[in-house]
Amino acid sequence: MARQMTGAQMVVQALKDQGVDTVFGYPGGAVLPIYDEIFQQNDIRHVLVRHEQGATHAAEGYARATGKPGVVLVTSGPGATNAVTGMTDALMDSIPMVVLTGQVPTFMIGNDAFQEADTVGITRPCTKHNWLVKDTDRLSETIHQAFHVATSGRPGPVLIDIPKDVQFATGTYTPPAKARTNHYQPQVKGDIDRITLAVEALERAERPILYTGGGVINSGPGASQLLRELAKETNFPVTSTLMGLGAYPASGQNWLGMLGMHGTYEANWTMHDCDFMLCIGARFDDRITGRTDAFSPRSFKVHIDIDPSSINKNIHVDIPIVGDVGHVLEDMLKIWKARGRKTNSAAVAKWWEQIEKWRAVKSLSYKNSKTTIKPQYALERLEALTKGRDRYITTEVGQHQMWAAQFLGFDEPNRWMTSGGLGTMGYGLPASVGVQIAHPDALVINVAGEASWLMNMQEMGTAVQYRAPVKQFILNNERLGMVRQWQQLLHGERYSHSWSESLPDFVKLAEAFGCKGIICSDPAKLDDAIMEMLEYDGPVIFDCLVEKHENCFPMIPSGKAHNEMLLGDASTEDAIDAGGAVLV
Repeated sequence: MARQMTGAQMVVQALKDQGVDTVFGYPGGAVLPIYDEIFQQNDIRHVLVRHEQGATHAAEGYARATGKPGVVLVTSGPGATNAVTGMTDALMDSIPMVVLTGQVPTFMIGNDAFQEADTVGITRPCTKHNWLVKDTDRLSETIHQAFHVATSGRPGPVLIDIPKDVQFATGTYTPPAKARTNHYQPQVKGDIDRITLAVEALERAERPILYTGGGVINSGPGASQLLRELAKETNFPVTSTLMGLGAYPASGQNWLGMLGMHGTYEANWTMHDCDFMLCIGARFDDRITGRTDAFSPRSFKVHIDIDPSSINKNIHVDIPIVGDVGHVLEDMLKIWKARGRKTNSAAVAKWWEQIEKWRAVKSLSYKNSKTTIKPQYALERLEALTKGRDRYITTEVGQHQMWAAQFLGFDEPNRWMTSGGLGTMGYGLPASVGVQIAHPDALVINVAGEASWLMNMQEMGTAVQYRAPVKQFILNNERLGMVRQWQQLLHGERYSHSWSESLPDFVKLAEAFGCKGIICSDPAKLDDAIMEMLEYDGPVIFDCLVEKHENCFPMIPSGKAHNEMLLGDASTEDAIDAGGAVLV
């Protein structure tokens, strides 16, 4: 017999049937019926954030750390518009998220009612799909469809706009098994003929590279294991985008480090000089490619991606393979093994000799100081003191984000949460709360810059309320570090509005929020201060005062090619000795 219930009851029941255990949200008039139903159950935990943008970033952190979709519930009008940044961030980085928004009653839509906004119109460009539900009988099926769309194919955010009268009205509940989802079935199996051609190219390769991205992580832990098997079996070098860190272990012998604008010397040169590139779940974005007409100019390119629109969008490839990374890698390994596990091993060994010369440049070298904490040193010590622990890292956006990617090692997927495509300042703190909610016993650290951290600092209240012991590790240079670096290197040292003259006392701010504050400016005391942060059983704001004018190197200036890197003073002479081109 069909179950009858109100729209608000349907929302809660549908979330339960989808296996949702946590919702990040903020109440308002247009969603009060749903909040009333949340109050009357105990299966779903609601986390009250301090701002709707914080809800979306927390949901992103939760999703990235668990592989499950993050769920957001906000009210109409400003509640929905405040969530736009987080939805766009999730769309750019392929993070599954389901956003439920309240809307004014259907008979008021279009009348400029209180807290009315055209939510569907506003969010159409920043979601995979969105719905305005005007019929209570269709609400539950729409929610089930939304979860299917968010998690199938290339993951991403979806939104359901629910008018208040639809929440009050009674209708028939559709269970997940009866919901229509077959209209969206992305291709997951790759074309076997193309995979075979890719294997043939792999067998011939003399200077190969495996270029991996967030798609490996999104495919699930099996894809990461298949990538590791492929690298081990072929002895091919591996690099990664910012979003793909952890898919291949940073401790692995084939690891070159991150690729791109702030990637390592060896990763960028290997990409530039390779003759065979296997792109696995990455999209050739501009932070990776630099100047597209000079990107990996002599390589035979194979691209595996579940999103057909990403193939040949930025870089033309020789063999496009549409499919899920896990399925394609599984078939690729089967075919390669059946053909005799062949590689051009002699040429690959010679290739590694060249790569070792590039590695010897030590492009992440920096000149340390005994009097001032260098940001690179701070992250080296954080890495050393947390290595081997059950650790998750989130970041804000800027220099500290790139240093974290360079100096923190990730041996497993889903341990690194950062805003890649959109570059959203204010992401890291709420994301760390979402990660900690998902993994309450883990060590969760947000590596931040003081400017970016201040954008959503209100979410410390959320951390304290829910006893989420997140550690906020702020590299405080009193500057908008990346902006200042570009102004120094590319804009004639004209530092236009790239610093703040009224920063808060972060220790007092921590105390005001009811958590612990630590400050450190002495390199000799840094280890003890970090241990104090790690050993405290609640949330911490760590104000790490670092060198104000340190630059993040290597750096490929915008519009330059991979063989035109800027290096720090500590690496430049070594690069010249290795025969590499260096911009000075």
